[in-house]
Order: sequence, then C-alpha cells, then structure tokens
Amino acid sequence: METTLEQTPEYRSALCRVRQLRGFYTHLSVYLAVNAGLLVINLLSSPGRLWVVWPLAGWGIAVLIHAAAVFMGSRWLGTEWEQRKVEELLAQKPRADRH
Repeated sequence: METTLEQTPEYRSALCRVRQLRGFYTHLSVYLAVNAGLLVINLLSSPGRLWVVWPLAGWGIAVLIHAAAVFMGSRWLGTEWEQRKVEELLAQKPRADRH
C-alpha cells in the first residue's frame, strides 16, 4: 500500500503547525483592527480621557499568551517539555512511597 504525502506524520505535523500559525495571525489581525477602531472612537468621543488603553491591555495579554503558546509551545509545557518530563521520571529510581 502506497503512502501519500497527506498520510505521513511529517505532513500532519506541518499542517497542524500551519493551522496554529494561521490562528495566531488571525487573532493578532482582529486585535489590531478592533483596537484601531476603538482608538478612533475614543479620540473622537472623548479625546481628553484615553479609556482605550484598558481593552488594549486586557486583550493584549491574551494575544501575548496566544503567541507564547504558538511560538514557545513545544518548549513551554508542550511536546518537548512532555518528553523531558517522561525521560526525567523514567530515570528516577522507584521509591517505596510512590505508587
């Protein structure tokens, strides 16, 4: 039986990565567009009081977390971390007080 490119683990992994990146870039684009609109509304309606910083900051934190998950995900509680922890646990000597 012949394996097509779409069936290979490498292809599926690359496709998953592309979808993660697309999701982040979509999130970032929406963040920038919406907050640009909020800035315009803020400057037109109450230029002396910049309330727009609050949604910028709150949503900005979410964008940063999303970026960390996408760009540092494999190192930060992702597959690389998981593999290191498995190897670490396997390397430990079994102790009587563990189940």
